[in-house]
Amino acid sequence: MVKIVIRVQKVRLYPNQTMKKVIDDLCDYRRYCWNRGLALWNDMYDSSLVLDDKKLKPSKRKVRDELVANKEDWQYQLSARCLQLAISDLGKAWSNFFNKAMPDWGKPKFKSKKASRQGFKTDRAKIINGKLRLDKPRGKTWYDIKFKGAKSLAGDLKVVSVYRENGKYWASLPFEVEIAKKNKTSNKTAVDINVGHFNYTEGKVNTLPNHLKKLYKRIKYYQRQLARKRIVNGRKATQSHNYVKTRAKLQRDYRKVANIQHDIIHKFTTKLVSDYDKIAIEDLDVKKMQMTHVASKGLQRSLFGYFRQVLTYKAEWYSRYLKLVDKYYPSTQRCSNCDHIKTGEDKIGLDGNQKYKTKHNEYICYACGFEMDRDENAVKNLLALLD
Repeated sequence: MVKIVIRVQKVRLYPNQTMKKVIDDLCDYRRYCWNRGLALWNDMYDSSLVLDDKKLKPSKRKVRDELVANKEDWQYQLSARCLQLAISDLGKAWSNFFNKAMPDWGKPKFKSKKASRQGFKTDRAKIINGKLRLDKPRGKTWYDIKFKGAKSLAGDLKVVSVYRENGKYWASLPFEVEIAKKNKTSNKTAVDINVGHFNYTEGKVNTLPNHLKKLYKRIKYYQRQLARKRIVNGRKATQSHNYVKTRAKLQRDYRKVANIQHDIIHKFTTKLVSDYDKIAIEDLDVKKMQMTHVASKGLQRSLFGYFRQVLTYKAEWYSRYLKLVDKYYPSTQRCSNCDHIKTGEDKIGLDGNQKYKTKHNEYICYACGFEMDRDENAVKNLLALLD
């Protein structure tokens, strides 16, 4: 039995000077369309409130039709799909903002031309002889774009995202492919998510290797440098050569961190869906996780969110059962032997338990005397929920 899924590959583009100009122009046009669309959306919404008329409320179709009807001459030299896809994404952004199931999704904002990352989308790109071909307007000189980093070009190419970051060009290539269903294993596991490592029934996965720690520290150093420059020089700081140079180094290290984290997560999640039919993980509120010894807390938190995202879609791909355990479930405080739950002064924290002088990594039940590694105890509690 096979299943149809979307598999995305990130590749580095190597456009010639002509196509660099094309990409830059489309990046600018995408930003222009988004900002014009957002301004129009806000105006329509304000009008519907002032006139108390729900029929005036904005929608993706209304905003798109208004922008298309008022196109200027120069816009006809650029891809019409760029505008339509920008407004489509704007509509999705508003839907996500009002979706109560997505409380962390912020209100759509205007795009700045000073942002280090600029991009656009197209649903008419093709792969021709191993190169990327963007949809060509009439009467323009056009070239196919070389790229590196793709593991496979099999499948139907869908909506491609092209972007420029710190002078380099990238693309996300989503292919619709068929994947074979994995065999049943009759095995189950649970994953306890911790800062620096994930525990599961077979052992531990290190999510904070030494080279990642070094990158975290370097990122924090660059962040402080930029903040200091802004405090001393105000808005003028962002225009200085040194500021731009430091920001480019920061973006480079962000990209390195993302690559390392994604590699760790993809290898681990592939192992989980290959070896187990049932998997339980905690649906953690990562923003509230305590991290006293991590240099770049935001990046480590993003890793937890990415782990849940990737495991969720891979479990769906291969028909594995994934249980997201409520974030309030006391997996760390519950005794896996007698089900006693520690409360108040008896709780284990990052520094252990001050009342009983226990360490942060050991679980001692004060009801039955059971002793175990704290993380292994949490895994057993999560695993019991799959019975």
